[in-house]
Amino acid sequence: MPKGVAYSGEFKQKVIEQMRNEQLSQRETARLYGIAHIQVQKWERIYLELGAEGLYIERRGRGSTGRPPKQLDKKVEEDLIAEVQRLRAENDYLKKLNALVSERVQREKKLK
Repeated sequence: MPKGVAYSGEFKQKVIEQMRNEQLSQRETARLYGIAHIQVQKWERIYLELGAEGLYIERRGRGSTGRPPKQLDKKVEEDLIAEVQRLRAENDYLKKLNALVSERVQREKKLK
């Protein structure tokens, strides 16, 4: 089977229940369905730990590796927003000032 095939919960449940009802080994079941025996082993472990409902849970993708972000105090958040606004205004002012100085330098070069 190609890597990355997504099997439905119904299919997984059918495989495991047939294996248990007919008392087949994991390898026999895997051969019967044309899948890797490791996959059957994982599904059986999930089935035994969580029941049939566990086979319907999507497990692909990366899980969270870090802590959830801390919530800032409302006052701190307001102060940070105010500082960002002040810095943006300062940045705009400096850009305009720089443009005016550049324009003045260009005019002086043309006059010489």
